[in-house]
Amino acid sequence: TRHLVELIENIDRKGAYFQSLTEGIDTSNTAGYPFGYIVNHLVNFQSDVISEKTKKGLYEAKQKGITPGRPRKPDENVKRAIVMYQSGEYSLAQIKDETGISKSTLYRYLEN
Repeated sequence: TRHLVELIENIDRKGAYFQSLTEGIDTSNTAGYPFGYIVNHLVNFQSDVISEKTKKGLYEAKQKGITPGRPRKPDENVKRAIVMYQSGEYSLAQIKDETGISKSTLYRYLEN
């Protein structure tokens, strides 16, 4: 629907009009012109409904103790990776192979 609004606005800017024979829509006269505004409001309403559903879902998940996003790495692997890194005896590739913790993840934990 958003594409339809953009299309009608683009056609209007170029001085042309939109006419649908099957739906009886004609933006060339004042009777059909409000159609673009109606569709625009419907698009905004649809966006608001989706946003509300998303917020409600996130709130309900939070109430159930579910955190959205990617699962965190197990703490024991992170701790082991930090100890291995700080010992200076292991390369980053070895640490990744042993713990499954990537270089960027390890550095992120070291910064915090």
